[in-house]
Amino acid sequence: MTARVRFAPSPTGRLHVGNIYIALANWLFARRAGGVFVLRFDDTDKERSTPEFAKGIEDDLSWLGLAWQESARQSERSALYDAAVEKLKAAKRLYPCYETPEELELKRRSQQQRHLPPVYDRSALSLTSEDRARLEAQGLRPHWRFLLQRSHERWDDLVRGPQDIDEASQSDPVLVRTDGTYLYTFTSVVDDIDLDITHVVRGADHVTNTGSQMQIFEALGAKPPRFGHLPLLANISGEGLSKRTGSLSVGELRADGIEAMAINSYLGRIGTTDRVEPVAELDGLAATFALNHYIAATPKFDLHELEQLNARLLHLLPFEKVKAKLAAMGLDAVDEPLWNVARANIAKLADLREWLEVSRGAIAPVIADTEFASTAAALLPPEPWGPDTWSAWTGAIKSSTGRKGKELFQPLRLALTAREHGPEMKEFLPLIGRARALARLRGERA
Repeated sequence: MTARVRFAPSPTGRLHVGNIYIALANWLFARRAGGVFVLRFDDTDKERSTPEFAKGIEDDLSWLGLAWQESARQSERSALYDAAVEKLKAAKRLYPCYETPEELELKRRSQQQRHLPPVYDRSALSLTSEDRARLEAQGLRPHWRFLLQRSHERWDDLVRGPQDIDEASQSDPVLVRTDGTYLYTFTSVVDDIDLDITHVVRGADHVTNTGSQMQIFEALGAKPPRFGHLPLLANISGEGLSKRTGSLSVGELRADGIEAMAINSYLGRIGTTDRVEPVAELDGLAATFALNHYIAATPKFDLHELEQLNARLLHLLPFEKVKAKLAAMGLDAVDEPLWNVARANIAKLADLREWLEVSRGAIAPVIADTEFASTAAALLPPEPWGPDTWSAWTGAIKSSTGRKGKELFQPLRLALTAREHGPEMKEFLPLIGRARALARLRGERA
């Protein structure tokens, strides 16, 4: 059987790192299994869901390289939900309830005061047709609950191992609201059946409703998929990630210069037994991905760690991997020699502007000892220059001045680059060129 997974965001905002953590796990699982990744928009919230947010989610996934093979929108699937509701009603697994939210809250408080679990008491099951008619004549409209079988639901979780939920400890879940709209617990099951989803990989916050959903699958005549529940991603302070907590969006990270594969490398390995390291291609991540590599501890998203990983990724990339991106950023003047020399000194691609300016622009040199700089200028060898030029030139300066170590090299770096740190000078000097180097040693802006 072909593995089929789904990522089901609500288009009520842009994707944040917690969303991508889940989406990436699904994508990598499908990729390694040679399966199908389905993008499903849970867009039944008509007030908050917008086409613009849906488009933004598609853009974010595409930028990350998480291509989907199929897509669906819940807003276009009402007929499926209607038919499933009628099937559950016919099987007497869906029953109408008329309690108001206030009445339900009073019941919960009463149970808690008696040290009982706050489980719905199923009082609506005793209502006669006359009772229901009377309540509706009073203007009340029912919400509909799924009648759970009071049994243990067991499954072998792909992440957490053997799980056991006693459904007697669960309230019969509401599947249909009083206004006739459907809840996630229900629509998700109907969609998973219709889309032939074989594996549901989601956050651990869904563990408790898995047993109920397994019963809904079976009541609709379908075999439940395999479930895997990932530990929930938190920020460095241990707080859960969500749109409401202002968690970093993919768009913000992208605008700040973080590479897509740095995000993938980080979120694809964080919280697992695999080492977090830069990986240049998604297939490289997929090759070692396994759901049983996740550990129980809460993984914490650390922006500083991601930024460090971004730098390490750039240091590994060949010029062909960044050439198009540089051109799009207006850095098409950066060529392969400059990239090979400067990449070890950047944290983001935009940092190349500095080294492009130092190597080919006009900078104000920093010269503390004009006599030393004049001696160095007089000893500059003729071009052509190569990687041996720096050592030959500094050797001549050392013989002439007696300087060595930092006392020799640091004044030359400051004069030629106006910076205390940077690329290896034996590689960088030929990019600066003799004319520019000579002018800078003379104190000229060049």
